[in-house]
Amino acid sequence: MSKKIVLNFRNYQANCLIRLLENRFDPADKYYINCGSSTALTVGNRIYASDKSASKFLSTPQDILADSNLNSITSSNDSQLYRTARVFTGSSRYAFSISQSGRHWIRLHFYPFVYQNYDMKSATFSVFFQKNTLLSNFNPKNLSVKEFSVSISSGDLVVTFAPANSSFAYVNALEVFSSPDSLITDDASRLNPPGAFNGLVTQALETIARVNMGGPFVSFENDTLWRTWVSDQNFLVQPNLAKNVSNIAAVKYPSGGTTPDIAPPTVYGTCSKMNSEGDPNSNFNVSWEFSVDPGHAYFIRLHFCDIVSTSANQLLFNVFIDSMLASGDLELSAKTGGRLSTALYMDFVTPLIEKNKLRVSVGPSPRSGYPDAILNGLEIMKMNDSTGNLAGKVFIPSHSGSKRNVGLIVGVSVGVAVALIIIAILFFMHRRCKRERFGDSKTWDPISTDGGTSHAIGSKHSSGTTGSVGSNLSYRIPFAAVQEATNNFDENWVIGIGGFGKVYRGILKDDVKVAVKRGNPRSQQGLAEFRTEIEMLSQFRHRHLVSLIGYCDERNEMILIYEYMENGTLKSHLYGSSLPILSWKVRLEICIGAARGLHYLHTCDAKAVIHRDVKSANILLDENLMAKVSDFGLSKTGPEIDQTHVSTAVKGSFGYLDPEYFRRQQLTEKSDVYSFGVVLFEVLCARPVIDPSLPREMVNLAEWAMQWQKKGQLDQIIDPNLTGKIRPDSLRKFGETAEKCLADFGIDRPSMGDVLWNLEYALQLQEAVVHNDPEENSTIVIGQLSPQIDEFNPVDTSISASQSEMSSGDDLSGISMSKVFSQLVKSEAKGLVIFFIQSKSSFDRVDGGYGQQVSGLKQYESN
Repeated sequence: MSKKIVLNFRNYQANCLIRLLENRFDPADKYYINCGSSTALTVGNRIYASDKSASKFLSTPQDILADSNLNSITSSNDSQLYRTARVFTGSSRYAFSISQSGRHWIRLHFYPFVYQNYDMKSATFSVFFQKNTLLSNFNPKNLSVKEFSVSISSGDLVVTFAPANSSFAYVNALEVFSSPDSLITDDASRLNPPGAFNGLVTQALETIARVNMGGPFVSFENDTLWRTWVSDQNFLVQPNLAKNVSNIAAVKYPSGGTTPDIAPPTVYGTCSKMNSEGDPNSNFNVSWEFSVDPGHAYFIRLHFCDIVSTSANQLLFNVFIDSMLASGDLELSAKTGGRLSTALYMDFVTPLIEKNKLRVSVGPSPRSGYPDAILNGLEIMKMNDSTGNLAGKVFIPSHSGSKRNVGLIVGVSVGVAVALIIIAILFFMHRRCKRERFGDSKTWDPISTDGGTSHAIGSKHSSGTTGSVGSNLSYRIPFAAVQEATNNFDENWVIGIGGFGKVYRGILKDDVKVAVKRGNPRSQQGLAEFRTEIEMLSQFRHRHLVSLIGYCDERNEMILIYEYMENGTLKSHLYGSSLPILSWKVRLEICIGAARGLHYLHTCDAKAVIHRDVKSANILLDENLMAKVSDFGLSKTGPEIDQTHVSTAVKGSFGYLDPEYFRRQQLTEKSDVYSFGVVLFEVLCARPVIDPSLPREMVNLAEWAMQWQKKGQLDQIIDPNLTGKIRPDSLRKFGETAEKCLADFGIDRPSMGDVLWNLEYALQLQEAVVHNDPEENSTIVIGQLSPQIDEFNPVDTSISASQSEMSSGDDLSGISMSKVFSQLVKSEAKGLVIFFIQSKSSFDRVDGGYGQQVSGLKQYESN
């Protein structure tokens, strides 16, 4: 950076500071005391009166004046305030006359040092304002500034210091001054239950955190109310997910709205935003976590200023406070009349917080054209409880209890301690026995795939091909073998890069082709996803799920080895590559295969398995273009029988996320159905699900396609390569299926079995086997076919035989409902049609799709 630029920037900062000081708030009531000092002290533009001149406000002016005899206590500009202190050996109070009713700041400065026999690190005391407890059993060990905002209507503002038994109290400096009426109004938004909150004017508040997101520390000299703002770096849960942006010069304060008293330009002119540049599929929240006292509600002020957008209506995001949605689909420019870089703030009140951590998060909205979210500043203030207490939970022992009570308390305490020790010993013994039993000290255990004993550690070279994954699925493969298979992880052998890491083409010693997914240590996905992938794929066998060949966890590596899929991802065949164009029939067959795999996951066990990351990039194609669902790192076991959903953090891929899951963090198998609906439109239109380069109404594929579908003009946006090649009835049935998948609420979406049925029917309509498409689901279709049957023709048993042969194996997914439909029409047998109407409910939960149905068909034919 040139000296000229640096000088210009410094001049700009100086001018900002001058303007800020010129407009600094002048409080009606202001008392600043340099406690313990015999002289006044000037700090910035404030004069702290000497303790002697301020003694008129004290009830016990004879208390001790302590001096550290050190010229500099801290490196801050107000360090001289901490050189002296007033020590209270008994209860003492300051009383300040108030000329203006309303909110006032109380700031108490503490810095412990040793004076004569008083070691201030050992001091324990409480502080009160009128009837509010500000601090209880307070014991400051280091430099501490406690800030409170209190309301007073008339009379004196009284601050009382009360030492604990056999202790003393002290304070280095004290500030009391009125604050602007507009700073904290009487209302805010209540988070739970949602609604308006009124009554802030009567609340005493304690500042817990005041943070400048994406910017540096802001000292009191740069704030009109002498506040300090700390950097957010120490509060970020995952710093790598956030990016800092600064444009202080652009900040504008709207007329009649936000003022510099709310927050200075150095706060509104910096922000932390999602580090999502270059990845339109980014889906994560930027989160900050703060320590709080349980048992209190909290007043939270969020500061926003859109300094990242180049035009209005670009930024759309969600704001969460803990797990509560504070603001959904927040569009800053809509709140500022379309003006960018305009300061605004939002106030919220939480319910009682029952834990000692509070988290604030911002993240992308599913409706956004590009994933981004910002936060410029944050203030968290504790609210007094119903008794007026602002201190944490205080347990004051009774001094009048009998020895028997004391003995009882001691006995119970000792008993609990002994019990905890015994439980800990048993836990570690159990853990050790478990490790010895498995003969492994890994952080997760070998996984059994056959319901029996886990396999021993071993190499797997000649077994484990696609056709024989069987019980060898969980064998560990040595790292050396993986290196050899991938030519020592040759970069020329990379066939893909995902959230977990790079994927390499590999060849095992028996010439079996494999895909090797090697975990990236810097990836956001780690051990949990690694273990989930192994556990999920070792439980299931299905021709429409990618088979796991093995894994390697040596040398802190996390490597997964799969069967090799010759034709890569479905996504690569739709756009972004020079691969041959897929016909509409092939696309339908791919969708049907993927639907079979997902239907199997949802119905293969007592509890559904929810994939949670359904997208075209996770649908792979083998040498015959048969679809297989892959990537189970985010998969989740579904709800218990007596539950409707699984409560879990939002994970998935941007553009495919179920908006109901995103809003409520309640996961069901219908979340997969929504994502699959997006895939259907992706297959039809052959374009990315999120494309920021397009006009705003076209950026989000799901929203754009739904608009055309509801107008009945879906044919206007299909892949140009398919123009004139899709039969209207097939397109209509396909569009209706996708539309139902994208219903706003999961309860309105079809099951994956119903989706599969309708896709099979769309394929038949494309092949012109059924000439009239009755409305809605396929059971109605079949029911309406029956009146057309005039005579009975024998069923072609050759198809039934082949299907029956497949039904005898473990994998029944090869049975095509296309053939079933074909038989329905060709046979024109009323009895067969009725049979299928009655059987539909019985084959929705069969491995591979419809195994029971085919068995029934064979039995029917033999009879």
